[in-house]
Amino acid sequence: MAPNSDHEITALLLKWRGGDRAALDQLFPHIYDALREIAHRQLGHERPEHTLSTTALVHETYLKLVDHVRVDWTDRAHFFAVAARAMRLILVDQARRRDTSKRGGGLRRVSLTDSAWTLDEQVDTVLALDEALTELAKLEERMSKVVECRFFGGLTEEETAEALGVTARTVRRDWIKAKGWLARTLQD
Repeated sequence: MAPNSDHEITALLLKWRGGDRAALDQLFPHIYDALREIAHRQLGHERPEHTLSTTALVHETYLKLVDHVRVDWTDRAHFFAVAARAMRLILVDQARRRDTSKRGGGLRRVSLTDSAWTLDEQVDTVLALDEALTELAKLEERMSKVVECRFFGGLTEEETAEALGVTARTVRRDWIKAKGWLARTLQD
């Protein structure tokens, strides 16, 4: 069965969740391009001399996801939301390894727009954004997840709504609030 619809991809995700390794083998070639697109978008926010390539980020994400058979995949959008979060964590871990001594001092301003967030090329910015999202998750977990889906995963409002089990209007409202909260937090 070659997945050519969201329904078929969801069916393979559910089989994979149930422990069917063959389903993952069938699924991966069909989601690879979408994972590369997410990875490319993620790396577009990094400094130009970043050491991870798009392919390397996809492969590291694959290694993280392959161990997540216990995740209760609900559908394709949920899978890609989890994949985007895994990529974010990989990039943050790498930033921490590169610059463990710098924590919080001399933070750079982060510009927030609907089409793209331009991140400063400094490690401090990646770490500051991660800290801000972690703090936002403590206050409003759903808003933090909306940012992960929209910004890191590149999901549309509708896909984000589907992944989080809310309406597109709720996603739009959370997206606006989260951008404002992050802008204030990162400028302090």
